[in-house]
Amino acid sequence: MFHQGEALRRSTSASSVKAMVEAHGVRKAYAAGGVRVHALRGVDLSIPRGEMVAVMGPSGCGKTTLLNCLSGLDEFDGGEVLVGGESIAGMSDRKRTRFRAERMGFIFQTYNLIPVLSAVENVELPLLVAGAKPNEARRRATAALETVGVPEQAGKRPNEMSGGQQQRVTVARSLVNDPAIVWADEPTGALDSETSGAIINLLVDLNRKQGQTFVLVTHDISVARRAHRIVQMRDGMIENDKQNGKEAQDG
Repeated sequence: MFHQGEALRRSTSASSVKAMVEAHGVRKAYAAGGVRVHALRGVDLSIPRGEMVAVMGPSGCGKTTLLNCLSGLDEFDGGEVLVGGESIAGMSDRKRTRFRAERMGFIFQTYNLIPVLSAVENVELPLLVAGAKPNEARRRATAALETVGVPEQAGKRPNEMSGGQQQRVTVARSLVNDPAIVWADEPTGALDSETSGAIINLLVDLNRKQGQTFVLVTHDISVARRAHRIVQMRDGMIENDKQNGKEAQDG
């Protein structure tokens, strides 16, 4: 597996940085139909290294906007975001893109797999883009598919796999660069309840074994209850922030 994320986890734990993610007064507004919508209204949030956090709230409350701003996918209008002690807003577009590629993983509801590529080709693509040698990229992609339990799907294209299998491939792709943090936007939203349970079990197990920080946007309380902590949003602000019981991750 790639060691950039591991290096970030070590460097942050060895330094004075106490959180993997810190947000201070983050604001974001955008125009919609001639109206200015305030998606984030001064959000403050701190996420320790290795924690699994679920972000919940009604549609339009700012959940996905928060995830996108914290991860550097979207720019924000005010405030500060630090990931591993580094300021996202202070980076150039090129540096921010490289920072995400080397140190972050992403899981989306719609899988975002490339239809013409096989599972192993989808998983190895981020490594190839980052400059890894083809043989090394293939080895690590194969290992990642093994980790998420679908090595037999390596040669299949997305349309030859079930939804659950495709999402496991997506998880493998998000982990192949050994990221310090994984962002997941409704990772079980397109799955039936049984498959959803299997995917969240997988994420919990990976969080325990590999120590990555996970931030999950979800509408599913059964998913949120498996996290260490639930952050509840409403109208662009954090309304509630509570720890789950120690037994939560045991399901």
